Amino acid sequence: MSDAGDILERLRRLRAEDAPTHGGRVMSYVYDSGRPELDELADAAARLARPLNGLDPTVFPSIAAMERDVVGFARRMLHGGGSVVGSVTSGGTESCLLAVKTARDLWRRTHPGGERPRLVTTTAVHAAFQKAAALFDLDWDPVPVSASGHARARDLIARLGDDVALVVVSAPAYPTGVLDPVAEVAAAASARGIPCHVDACFGGFVLPWWPGLPDWDFRARGVTSISADLHKFGYAPKGVSVLLHRGRRRHRAQFFATTQWSGYPVVNATLLGSKSASPLAAGWAIMQHLGTSGYADLVGSITRAADAVRAAVDSIRGLTVLGDPVGPAIAVVADPTVPERERVDPHRLADALVGYGWKIQHQPGLTQADGVRIPHSAHLTLTPVLERGMDEFAAALVAASGSVRGEPQADARMLLAGMRMLGYGDGGRVPGPAAAWRLLRLAGAGKVSADQPMAVLMALVERLPHDVSEALLTELLARTSES
Repeated sequence: MSDAGDILERLRRLRAEDAPTHGGRVMSYVYDSGRPELDELADAAARLARPLNGLDPTVFPSIAAMERDVVGFARRMLHGGGSVVGSVTSGGTESCLLAVKTARDLWRRTHPGGERPRLVTTTAVHAAFQKAAALFDLDWDPVPVSASGHARARDLIARLGDDVALVVVSAPAYPTGVLDPVAEVAAAASARGIPCHVDACFGGFVLPWWPGLPDWDFRARGVTSISADLHKFGYAPKGVSVLLHRGRRRHRAQFFATTQWSGYPVVNATLLGSKSASPLAAGWAIMQHLGTSGYADLVGSITRAADAVRAAVDSIRGLTVLGDPVGPAIAVVADPTVPERERVDPHRLADALVGYGWKIQHQPGLTQADGVRIPHSAHLTLTPVLERGMDEFAAALVAASGSVRGEPQADARMLLAGMRMLGYGDGGRVPGPAAAWRLLRLAGAGKVSADQPMAVLMALVERLPHDVSEALLTELLARTSES
C-alpha cells in the first residue's frame, strides 16, 4: 500500500504539466471567477456531498432539495414561468443529448410510421448535437451560416418540415460568440408545431445580464427548452448543467423508467444512473452565495474585458474580430482587408502566445455545403479574472502578433501529398490506429502537451476529408491514455 502523502505528491507533479486553471491565461475549458472564496466554498460543499449517490433522491432527499433550488434559480434567470420545469445533468453534452432524445421520443409518438426524423441546426452549433443525432438516430441537417458566423433566420425556417423533431439555436455559438436569431426561428417553429431548443450551455449564466440583447430565452414565443451550464459561468466544478423544458409533458419524456427486471425499479431523469452529487452541491452553494447580484457583478467584469479585448484586437494591424460577438466569446482572424504580408494568422498567433504565458484555442476553417467558407480562427473565452490581467494580455497580444505578422497559414501541402500517395486522402482509405499514429508522428503531432504548437496539425485537419482528420484526432487523444 502506497503512502497517502507520496500519492498526493505524485499528483502534484502530474498537475505541474497542466496548463494553469486560474488567472484567465487559458482562454478555453476553464472558467475562473477571480474570487478564491468561490473555490473554497465549492470544495467544502463538494466534500459534504461526496458520499451521496444522485441515482435516488428518495434515499438522499438533500439531492432533490438542491436540484429544486438550482432549477428554480435557472427558471427565474431565463424568464420561465411556472410551467417551466427541468433537471440537473452532468454537463452541457448530457443536457444537449437529453434535449434531442426528448424531442425525438415525442416526435415518434405522433409519427409512428418508422420514418427517421431530422435535427435542424446551424453549422456553428455545438458538436454535442452531432453526437446526439448519431446516438439517437436522427438525420443531422446543418444550415450554413455566413462567413462571419451569423445565422439567417430565413435559412433555418426554410428547412422546417413535418419530419423535423427539433430545431436548435445557439445563445451564443461557441466558435464565434454570435447570437442566433432565436425569436424569429422559435416563432416560426411554433407555428409549424416544431419544438425549438436554445443551446445556452456556454452563455446561459452570462447573457441574462448582458446589455442590449433581443429576447432569446423563455420570453421568446416558441422556445420549448434551454440548456445552461453551471460548470462554465456558474463557476461550479465539472460537471453540472441544467436542462429546462416548457411543460411537464416535455420534461417527463426526458426520463427513462423500467420495472421490467428483477431488481429495484429504475427511474433516471438523465443518461447516467449512479452519479456524484458533489458538482451539484458545489454549484448549489455557489449559486446561493452569489445570487442574482453576484452573477451580475461577474458579468460586468466580462463585459468590460470583452470591450478591452476588442479594442486591443482593433489596434493590431492584420488581426480582426470575426462577426459581431456577444457574451463571453470572441474569435479572431487574419484581417483580409490588408495585404498578406501584414496579416496575422490566428493559428500562428495562438502558438506564439504560449511563449508569453497565454493560451487561446485553434479553430480550423470550414467550407460549408453552400461553398461559403468560415475562416480558420482562434477562440478566446473571456472570464471575469481577465479584467485585472487585461493590460498584460493586451501587451502579449501585440507582441505575439508582431512576431508572426506576415507569416502565412501553416503549410501542410507536403504532408497532404504524402498522405495521398499512401492512399489516405480524397476518396481514399480511412487510416486505422497504427497508420493514423504513423501519420501523426510524420506531422509532428506525436505527443500532447499544454505548449504543443498546433498550427501545422490544424492546417492538415482543414485540408483532409473529415473522416480522415477525425481518425487522426481520435488516435491522438486515444494514445494519451495508453501506457
